[in-house]
Amino acid sequence: MTTFADRPVEEQIAQWRAYVRRRHALHGPDVEELEGHLRDQLAALTEAGLAGDEAFLVAVKRMGSLDALSREFARAHSERLWKQLVMAPDAADEAPNTAHAERLVVLSLAVAAALAVKVPALFGHPLPDQEPPPFYGRNASLFVFPLLTMYFVWKRSSDVASSLWLAVPFAAGAVFANVYPFRTPRSDTSLLTILHLPIALWLAVGVAYVRNRWFADGGRMNFVRFSGELAIYYVLIALGGGVLTGFTFMMFRAIDMNPDWFVLGWLIPCGAAGAVIIGSWLVEAKQSVIENMAPVLTRLFTPLFTVLLLVFLATMAWTGSPIDVKREVLIGFDLLLAVVVGLVLYAASARDPQAPSDFFDALQLLLVASALVVDGVALAAIAARISEFGFTPNRVAALGENLILLVNLAWTAWLYARFVRDRGSFAVLERWQIAYLPVYSVWAALVVVMFPPVFGYR
Repeated sequence: MTTFADRPVEEQIAQWRAYVRRRHALHGPDVEELEGHLRDQLAALTEAGLAGDEAFLVAVKRMGSLDALSREFARAHSERLWKQLVMAPDAADEAPNTAHAERLVVLSLAVAAALAVKVPALFGHPLPDQEPPPFYGRNASLFVFPLLTMYFVWKRSSDVASSLWLAVPFAAGAVFANVYPFRTPRSDTSLLTILHLPIALWLAVGVAYVRNRWFADGGRMNFVRFSGELAIYYVLIALGGGVLTGFTFMMFRAIDMNPDWFVLGWLIPCGAAGAVIIGSWLVEAKQSVIENMAPVLTRLFTPLFTVLLLVFLATMAWTGSPIDVKREVLIGFDLLLAVVVGLVLYAASARDPQAPSDFFDALQLLLVASALVVDGVALAAIAARISEFGFTPNRVAALGENLILLVNLAWTAWLYARFVRDRGSFAVLERWQIAYLPVYSVWAALVVVMFPPVFGYR
């Protein structure tokens, strides 16, 4: 590709490239082709005598006639002159009929997910007003994820026949979640299935999301970004649902009626299932609006979690108190370390891999290094517990998960250190993170498939 000695022009191209790479519909070769077109336009315009900034504006305008993506880029950077140059008066965002059809599809799938929660009641598994039985925990992802996968197959206009194989992991998950003869409904292996089956099946959703181009450049990182934004939307929907639930109790109890049967049996479980579909649609529909969510959140929570880990390590060293290796504690530690990995992934999705390192990258390195130490302490405690009391499903699961996290964190710390010291590329670190993602789903699938028979369904 043509390179330019004018640094401001290269910076504008880098910003344009970073934006293009974040679009779910485009992948590595597509981005390179578009950038090649842009650079060719710039070269021709600068040779004709235009200044760098002028050439860039005109090139973006010409790109707008080649691809609607440039109009999106201009819209996202509305403070610039690009909007006036690129936004044609007849540039419609989306055909009204298409938008209406998508709303109908999303509403239908959300209703289907909500009703799927009630289907087991027809086969002798009623949903009680109190705490739901483990059956619903093991099958929670099966109520929603297949329908979410159908949405992405439709949204990406994927070939239905070639996408049928995506039903295989969901069918296998249904078999392993319901056929295994768990000794008790709340056995250790049953609880491990509840925790790990959604992780294993989320990989199938990701393949549908990236339109069967899992190994294309940027595809998995787009799915990471989608997962984080869906979590944010889901929490916001859940908060609104909590307010709705509170008002429901208040109003019906004001007239001496008990709404527990409706709230606990219908509103909460059905709403929780349907909200996954609605939240996914919101992420898709508002993708350009929330483009800046990733950098804001990572820059907000990275220092907070870094301080948390450092204070924890300092307190443990000061008091000499070991980690209490109980199931709830192990789950909490694994969730904390998973959040750290998520912050690293989210930060990677929000920056240009070609940009130089800065203070925030050094802070990310400190966060990863702190998490690595915490993971090492947790592994030592788990190993000591196993040597003293033997193997149990929970301890083996925790041991495997922490070893997987240890490998990821250790290599991430090494790559971050090289990048901060200007001896490596951030693109290498990003490729490592997205290449490692399937390992978590593979381990989760092994826990679901192998642990119950190995440990006697206890």
